[in-house]
Amino acid sequence: MTKTYLFIALAACLPCMLAADLAINSTEFRKSFLESFKRDSLSTTPGDAMMLRILIQSLGAKRGVEVGVAHGFGAINMGIGFERTGGHLYSVEIDPGRAQISRDNLRKVGLEKTVTVVEGDALKVLPTLDGQFDFVFLDALKKDYYEYLKLLEPKLKRGAVVVADNVIVSQKAMADFLQYVETSRDYETVIIRASMEKNDGMSVSYRLR
Repeated sequence: MTKTYLFIALAACLPCMLAADLAINSTEFRKSFLESFKRDSLSTTPGDAMMLRILIQSLGAKRGVEVGVAHGFGAINMGIGFERTGGHLYSVEIDPGRAQISRDNLRKVGLEKTVTVVEGDALKVLPTLDGQFDFVFLDALKKDYYEYLKLLEPKLKRGAVVVADNVIVSQKAMADFLQYVETSRDYETVIIRASMEKNDGMSVSYRLR
């Protein structure tokens, strides 16, 4: 094929490639993808996921950390929020299979440049993350919530928001975490239910200093 014909062929394909990119980034495509998402017991509920997205957008968050990505349902919702704020989310997942599924799902909706899935044990990964963060979502091993927070605290900006999932149903397992965020002078904390699907609840903490 000559250079001229090659150029013509590429030019002819360009509109199709642009259309494909626009399709996976469209609001309607992503809404349809999320509605048909095969969630399991590890997945964030739709109501909780939307609350996370709204919090990110309201805060104007630029750098976030998710601990426990599962298959990426919550990461997609948060990724949409971070895409709108021009920010970035780092999602940590210990299971290699789930990490890869999450990457695949994020790629399908065009969020692979906004959300980075980091494979590994959060207790080892979190200390290696550089820079400061203004949003955190904890949804991994419940008994380790307090440790996750303490590892991230030196990296948290004043005004950062820390959200923890399953704080009602798993209250006993994370008693040290809840006592800390509810009594520390560094945080203002509220327990909410953004979904009627499960009685799991979320804590939302605002870092005062």
